[in-house]
Amino acid sequence: MTYDVARIRARYPALKSGTAYLDGAAGTQSPSSVIDSIADAYRVGTSNGGGAFASSVRADAYADGARRAVADLVNGVAEGVVLGPNMTTLTYRVAQALADTWRTGDNVVVSQLDHDANVRPWVQWAQRSGVEVRMALVDVSTGELPADQFESMVDDRTRLVAVTAASNVLGTRPDVRAITDVAHAHGALAFVDGVHATAHGVVDVVELGADFYATSAYKWDGPHVGAIVASPSVWEPLQPMKLASSSNDVPDRFEWGTPSYHNLAGVAAAVDHLAALDDESDGSRRDRLVTSLRAAENHEAELFGELLAALDADPRITCYGHAAHRTATVYFTVAGFPPEQVAQACAAADVNVWSGHNYAWEVTAALGIRDSGSAVRASLSHYSDATDVQALLDVLATF
Repeated sequence: MTYDVARIRARYPALKSGTAYLDGAAGTQSPSSVIDSIADAYRVGTSNGGGAFASSVRADAYADGARRAVADLVNGVAEGVVLGPNMTTLTYRVAQALADTWRTGDNVVVSQLDHDANVRPWVQWAQRSGVEVRMALVDVSTGELPADQFESMVDDRTRLVAVTAASNVLGTRPDVRAITDVAHAHGALAFVDGVHATAHGVVDVVELGADFYATSAYKWDGPHVGAIVASPSVWEPLQPMKLASSSNDVPDRFEWGTPSYHNLAGVAAAVDHLAALDDESDGSRRDRLVTSLRAAENHEAELFGELLAALDADPRITCYGHAAHRTATVYFTVAGFPPEQVAQACAAADVNVWSGHNYAWEVTAALGIRDSGSAVRASLSHYSDATDVQALLDVLATF
């Protein structure tokens, strides 16, 4: 594998400013190829889809290209890729459709580890449907989500198990396959939030056992487009609220209104960019993605090891979550200083980090930090380098 981070960074106009973008968990920067694809869609002329004229045909091609690209990224099926404005909106749509099939006495299982977008839609629709909600707990000392607890939580009345593929604050990667196997053994569906995980390694929805897999392109260098991937046979029985006049085909019935066709052009470009992170990758786009994302994960892991070692060596800093398998994301506090103040000092030094709960509503409460400003989050991306890490450490040294 060949991973030249300097070569990769040169593709991003935003990185030329010298800003240390350690905020990728909230949204990554885009390379020129993505920016140009979106701009070109505007320049060449793009109309609404479904027409016979060229600009409409182009719009349909952008949508089809985005579906195929997302399918290649996660090893899904293009015909089962539902596109929308973001993961939260799409998850609420799926929750509504699934809730119509739930009955009193049923239950759904969610987890403390998850972003609230994979908790609240299920909780709220369960409450409306008179369905029990069960919550899997995090080991607060390690940040792990023990998979064995699902054995006692899931039963034959469980209709859905919702779990993240990686925590957006702790980075924890739970044993998703062990959890989805339990769900399937009892006839339940598994909804996997892959928004944070997708950017940080190879994803295979088949290996994960995900009936639904959610992801957002802006977390992996693309535009603000969300997607949920499932087999067409999983989508087919579901009937979401929709306009009477709109298509009832899958995946169309889940896509409300006119999509942002220009942004969809950028989705395919972002996946193509990811497939070329390793300059020796070859074969199909899926093959190139696997090679490139493995190389990117190794790069992030090496850089993250250096960052963690420095933070752990500083007695003033407390890091939350010590999972054995995690993304390059660290959540920490500096003794005597509110997280918001630390983030503001970083911003003044042109280092982008976040403070607060970052929508990890349940886990920050479990850690006992939500009501005191939670913590500071720094997240590495495949374009991060040693200068980014050092810039953060330099700011922290001033406290």
